[in-house]
Amino acid sequence: MGEEKKRLPVGLENFEQTIKDNYYYVDKTGLISELLRNGGLVNLFTRPRRFGKTLNMSMLEHFFSIEEDQSIFEGLKISKDTKLCKEYMGKYPVISVSLKGINAETYEDAFDFAVQIMKNIARRNQFLLESRNLSDFDKSEYKELLDSRMSKAVFCGGLKILSELLEKHYGTKVILFIDEYDVPLAKAFENGYYDQMVFLIRNLLEQALKTNSSLKFAVMTGCMRISKESIFTGLNNLKVLSITDERYDEYFGFSDTEVKEMLKYYETEDHYEEIKSWYDGYQFGNVEVYCPWDVLNHCDKIKDHANVFPENYWINTSSNDAVRKFIQMSDNLTTRREIEKLLAGGEITKEIHQELIYPEMYQSLENVWSLLFMTGYLTQRGRVDAKRYKLAIPNLEIREIFKTQIMEYFKKTVAKDGDTLRRFCDALKNGEEKMVEDIFESYLKKTISIRDTFVRKARKENFYHGILLGILGVKEEWYVSSSQETGEGYSDILIETENSEMAILIEIKYANDGNLDQACERALRQIEEKKYDEELRENGVDKILKYGIACYMKRCKVKLAAD
Repeated sequence: MGEEKKRLPVGLENFEQTIKDNYYYVDKTGLISELLRNGGLVNLFTRPRRFGKTLNMSMLEHFFSIEEDQSIFEGLKISKDTKLCKEYMGKYPVISVSLKGINAETYEDAFDFAVQIMKNIARRNQFLLESRNLSDFDKSEYKELLDSRMSKAVFCGGLKILSELLEKHYGTKVILFIDEYDVPLAKAFENGYYDQMVFLIRNLLEQALKTNSSLKFAVMTGCMRISKESIFTGLNNLKVLSITDERYDEYFGFSDTEVKEMLKYYETEDHYEEIKSWYDGYQFGNVEVYCPWDVLNHCDKIKDHANVFPENYWINTSSNDAVRKFIQMSDNLTTRREIEKLLAGGEITKEIHQELIYPEMYQSLENVWSLLFMTGYLTQRGRVDAKRYKLAIPNLEIREIFKTQIMEYFKKTVAKDGDTLRRFCDALKNGEEKMVEDIFESYLKKTISIRDTFVRKARKENFYHGILLGILGVKEEWYVSSSQETGEGYSDILIETENSEMAILIEIKYANDGNLDQACERALRQIEEKKYDEELRENGVDKILKYGIACYMKRCKVKLAAD
């Protein structure tokens, strides 16, 4: 390997630690100059989870703050902009706050967390107690921010008071960073105290951002663009920079060039195609980006074990409620067809409402499309007009999330309809081909088809196989096994019924040309060739049924082998 390679900053969100401890850093410092040249008084960046928002906020804090060591910026892009560095670097008092920790089941507990956060911010500025520029009254106001019993009024005015005191102390206006502003609202909505939390956060932001004359500028981040009326009332100086904006589009997520450089550095370029198909495909503004969280996690794995398979790293970091609820709402035929189109790699056009409030998010399918788009489960492939976008599933990782949720939902619906399940299993046991065919076909019509168009040389049987296993998996009294060959899809399903009375062998074939009879014959021939029944007979199973099932689109044919 030669020289010792830098470590990958998996899960690191502190900029100083990333640089000082010699982690691999994808340079996003260009964000600083763009913010200073084009930014407003209050800037809100909305991006899906795990796109580097917190690390960028940490970078901004370290750049501007009087209290921080700026030597860590040497050699990074921003350091070439000497005029700008001279004017702004290390020149401002900074207040940096993350609202991520306000996550509790009750409003009272959430408020306690909020108070802890305010206390910790205040605690970092204890030099204010010694400041000659502050009066005794100022200092007593400051002390209130260190008290765990602070009132709602003190909490809501906290950031504003702190700004005023810091401006008095330094003689310079303050820069304010608020990370994950929408987390408390999301959690409050989940746990049923949304209105109280909206009131709290609205008051905090209003005082900090609207009536705060000590503010130089502010930056906020979040996943969602909560509508102005509900949370930023009267804040007419707010610049929202969402995933559809062309400005700043390359500063969140990794570009293709950045990923190629990283792979080259770790000598793992042969994994480029797989990383691209699994983790790329998001379009922010005009730039296509990879999800940085996934790229870092996967690179970290392949640099130790070259043969690891790509996996779903994002799923563990975010709840997939949005997709789950979406699949549950998709009982109408139009939506089912639209999801099938997306899963097959297609695009659909939808009107996007970027400004929502939590209670509206699941109120209509239209809003759920918008929610999926803003949270990164769908991305855009171009704009049709001011509000309508062509939507697509970004990559294989997200497609897997959809697939899993569709199968989960399918299994739940099978379990709910015990009567149909019983009739299906009885028909299988009794060798009633036509009944098996009719019920299996009704299941196929009800579910969302997942055609593996993405996977090269994929056998279309996989989907039908998965549906059959999904149905049989609900029947707990039977033992169901399936021999699976990697890369080649699945082959036979073997069922042993209660007390091993009988065995049922099933082979599924996809009829590419629509000729179901021929495909059935192929399936039955394969069962014969593999001679599975001989092994079963040796194990003392006397009664064996052999089924060939042929499928095409949402049709199927079932044939029982003559014994």
